[in-house]
Amino acid sequence: MTATHPPASDRDTPPTSHWAAVCAVAFGTFLLVTAEQLPIGLLTPVGSALSVSEGAAGLMVTVPSIVAAVAAPTVPLLVGRMDRRLLLVALMGLMTLANLASALAPAYPLLIAARVLVGVAIGGFWAIAGALAVRLVPAARVPRATAIIFGGVGAANVAGVPIGTLIGGLADWRIAFGALSALALAVLVTLLAVLPPLTAAQPVGLRRLAGQFRNGGVRAGILATFLIVTGHFTAYTFISPVLRDLSGIDGRLVGPLLFAFGVAGVAGNFAAGATVAGRPHRTVLVIAAALGATMLLYPVAGLTAMGGVTLLVIWGLAYGGVSTSLQTWMIKAAPEAVEEASALWVAVFNLSIGLGALAGAAAVDTLPLQAVLWLAGALTLAAAPTAWTTRHQRTLR
Repeated sequence: MTATHPPASDRDTPPTSHWAAVCAVAFGTFLLVTAEQLPIGLLTPVGSALSVSEGAAGLMVTVPSIVAAVAAPTVPLLVGRMDRRLLLVALMGLMTLANLASALAPAYPLLIAARVLVGVAIGGFWAIAGALAVRLVPAARVPRATAIIFGGVGAANVAGVPIGTLIGGLADWRIAFGALSALALAVLVTLLAVLPPLTAAQPVGLRRLAGQFRNGGVRAGILATFLIVTGHFTAYTFISPVLRDLSGIDGRLVGPLLFAFGVAGVAGNFAAGATVAGRPHRTVLVIAAALGATMLLYPVAGLTAMGGVTLLVIWGLAYGGVSTSLQTWMIKAAPEAVEEASALWVAVFNLSIGLGALAGAAAVDTLPLQAVLWLAGALTLAAAPTAWTTRHQRTLR
């Protein structure tokens, strides 16, 4: 597979940089990840208020993730040449309404229905946002812009999920969802103000989308994504009981510790952004090995508060580089079809979040927490050989 340069109509590389737009899209990814993962810190209060178990409450993560996996390739297919600027604004409007509905939901089924709408917004927005770096900045700046866009992921772990957890603990979980709706409205206005027109010169087509499965680099990146993300969320969805029951940490400290996880994640994101441009397979290999080792060690070395906190920070540092590294992998593996490859990648990423949360929910209700961590670590570590086998592919070097 040789490296080629995509036509201008597909990449639409600008002569100047639109850094304000890059930052606005980063705010969007911040909101997406916050909306998707917010229930992780609210499983206990939501379950108590709506009379469901923590395992059932975990479906608030699983459902939007699976819906997002379907929406990621479907939305670009359906909208054709629609201006991506207007599409992102419309999806953020849907996110605003969906989170308001979540805040007001009087019963568990209605809350899950609202989370379905959240999934549509996540999948559609992320599929488009993941490919925007090549359209907003010159080619030499794409790795930096990609790191900024996916810096929103780490920022959500730093600010979004922990603050939501604190709001849910100090006030009410409904207030947390209501605040998220207000934030979505603010992001909508920002996107409308700073994004340039982004009409697709060559819309995503079913044939071009399916054709990405013939690309060995894309297939390897998708497999690595599936293993790493599924493994991570198998354990991380239930990080609160892990910290509380295995490490003996007071439940009131979970929010601040998730903040520390997110700070480490931001550092990991930009560290990956600084190294991934050269050889993304190496960065992904290091991430998979570090994540897998951390989760496998947790049942042994995380049985004290100090050990648990130390491993949590290492976990956050490693996972922080996942989105930037794997998105860069997709850009390099399919330089002539960035939006198509990104749509497939986002679909697999979100499906993996849902499957990981589902696997964790099944395990946490039937097995010891140690077994959940062992399963998660084994899945994540299995991605390392996949990354290693791509080292000779020229588009990924």
